[in-house]
Amino acid sequence: MNKDAQMRAAINQKLIETGERERLKELLRAKLIECGWKDQLKAHCKEVIKEKGLEHVTVDDLVAEITPKGRETGFAMLPRLVLNSRTQAILLPQPSRLLG
Repeated sequence: MNKDAQMRAAINQKLIETGERERLKELLRAKLIECGWKDQLKAHCKEVIKEKGLEHVTVDDLVAEITPKGRETGFAMLPRLVLNSRTQAILLPQPSRLLG
């Protein structure tokens, strides 16, 4: 395991141990919902169902269709969410607690 991988593993372990990983996941989830990401994916699902017809769409079809779009749009929104001053104020002090 290289040094980067070791560092990532150590940070991830600390995040899990302190409960910060779950807190950050919840914060990210809330921010994505707040900025309309969930609504965009819901609208995309409705479009797919309308195009293909309800009888011709399975849950697997929807998952296969929206997963790439969800990842793409979600990752595209991350810099805005992280740079948001409110989020930044919440996130920046946290790492110091991990090292203690």
